[in-house]
Amino acid sequence: MTTTPSAPEDGRLGPTTGAVVAERRRLTNLAYRMLGSLAEAEDVVQETYARWYAMSEPQREAVESPGGWLMKVAGRICLDVLRSARARRERYVGEWVPEPLPARTEWPVGAADGSTADPADRVTLDESVGMAFLVVLESMTPAERVAFVLHDVFRYPFAEVADIVGRSPAACRQLASSARRRIDASRPPASPKAQRARVVRDFKQAWEAQDIDALIGLLDPDAVAVGDGGGRVTASLHPIEGAGSVARFFAARTLPGRLTVRECTVNGQPGLAARLDDAVVSVYAFDIADGRIRRIWAVLNPEKLRPWTTA
Repeated sequence: MTTTPSAPEDGRLGPTTGAVVAERRRLTNLAYRMLGSLAEAEDVVQETYARWYAMSEPQREAVESPGGWLMKVAGRICLDVLRSARARRERYVGEWVPEPLPARTEWPVGAADGSTADPADRVTLDESVGMAFLVVLESMTPAERVAFVLHDVFRYPFAEVADIVGRSPAACRQLASSARRRIDASRPPASPKAQRARVVRDFKQAWEAQDIDALIGLLDPDAVAVGDGGGRVTASLHPIEGAGSVARFFAARTLPGRLTVRECTVNGQPGLAARLDDAVVSVYAFDIADGRIRRIWAVLNPEKLRPWTTA
């Protein structure tokens, strides 16, 4: 997949080209938060640039704010993708989990698509891309998600959000408010990153030791583990609920000699990645509160692990 903005067919570059190309990072940040998929986000960015260059040069020159135009078009494309995604995810095999992103240090030198740019250069790894945050966004309607991300994350005024969503500013304000309540209700008390990293490290050690009691001690009593294999690899089709069930599930899955699990950063938070020989085969994101693990998201679908895989 190419990630370079399409240029005009005649090869000529207008005076705004530099500013337009510079918007790529911002567009990718927007689209990833909207869709929870780096691959889909890059497709949205490509389509946005394609529409820009499909206009005549006079039409492009008449655009007062190229960056604003690109963001508006990307927002509308994301809204269309979200609407179609709801039907596609109903047909998805098993649970659907957002695509995990590695930190700069985990990004391989040569990506599977031939690109050398890493996701940390494309997506800012802040709270709004945390796995728990993205999972809550998945529970929203497309209009709620677009209105919330545009206003609360990217600080777009509701008048401009309304133009993208196709509703009144007042309606968009209500959509964002509803989404905000969901986010606030799901947000655990803040805990230091060092503490979260220590819990993940302890979980890794207990898993490797198949120590069920130690695993239970690290899990919230109502802990839930969700696996995403996408029908391509074996994964639990339904969430596993309860500390005892989650602990037994992991303890029963022994690690073959060639499989190694290492600590890493997943969407800006402490996580784990399992590597078989030279390939990452699963990535684990955690939701931790008060020193206990509330949620584990295991992504095994190889289509979602491309950013973690070497060429």
